[in-house]
Amino acid sequence: MIATLRHSQPGAGRATRKPAPRGASRLVPREPLSARLPRPSLNGLKRGLWPVMLVALGFGLYELAQHLAPYADRPISNVSVRGDLTYVDQQAVQARMAPFVEASFFEVDLDGLRHDLEQMPWIASVEVRRVWPDQVTVRLEEQLPIARWGDEALLNNNGQAFAPNDPMKYEHLPQLYGPKRAQQRVMQQYQMLSQMLRPLGFSISRLELRARGSWFLTTKQGIELLLGRDQIIEKMRRFIAIYQQELAQQNDKIARIDLRYANGLAVAWHEPAPTTTDEPVVAKN
Repeated sequence: MIATLRHSQPGAGRATRKPAPRGASRLVPREPLSARLPRPSLNGLKRGLWPVMLVALGFGLYELAQHLAPYADRPISNVSVRGDLTYVDQQAVQARMAPFVEASFFEVDLDGLRHDLEQMPWIASVEVRRVWPDQVTVRLEEQLPIARWGDEALLNNNGQAFAPNDPMKYEHLPQLYGPKRAQQRVMQQYQMLSQMLRPLGFSISRLELRARGSWFLTTKQGIELLLGRDQIIEKMRRFIAIYQQELAQQNDKIARIDLRYANGLAVAWHEPAPTTTDEPVVAKN
């Protein structure tokens, strides 16, 4: 008798069991189709829509301006001129303005009017502006004459030369001389020296800067000061100190003071008037 031994796998012949799930579990509802579909982006549409809206807005404003312009652009009915005017001829100003203010409110040439008025000799600066609905305001700043420049022009407080029509009317102003490009320099020197001489009772009648750089000054009291080319302020301080100590009592005798020395000055006196002997008077019978 033959016995056959068979090896069987463990669990053979039994039903296969699924492993028990581990941990808690729940059912997840499935998302709807509309939520799973990609949403369209509006960024590109917005970027393209803004230029179109701006163009449409600009076109609308232009059309509105075209329709309103005939009602807004009125003829100029009032022109006001402001400013403290002493030397400027107001009638001449009105004559210069007349061709410009014949235009309408928006068509008046403000730049042209400003430039034309600034060509007048006594006008230093001009400010022009529109005032709604039909006015133009002009503000004038007049030249402030401080001194004469040579024989044909005047200098303002900024050292700028201007030529009035009748410079001979201003002979009471001090007279300054110098190279053409030295106008501001001469004016600054004049203002400085005038301030230093004022406590002595002196005022400047003439100040000259010569080609080689030397300064010459004449006071209204008739005293000439030779200042040289450099250290002008130090020389003036020295003159003031010596004048107050030694020369003040003899100022009517001083003709010229030379300050071109390093540590002193030289005084030239007026020559004494010659004495006349009285001739005897002969009486006739």
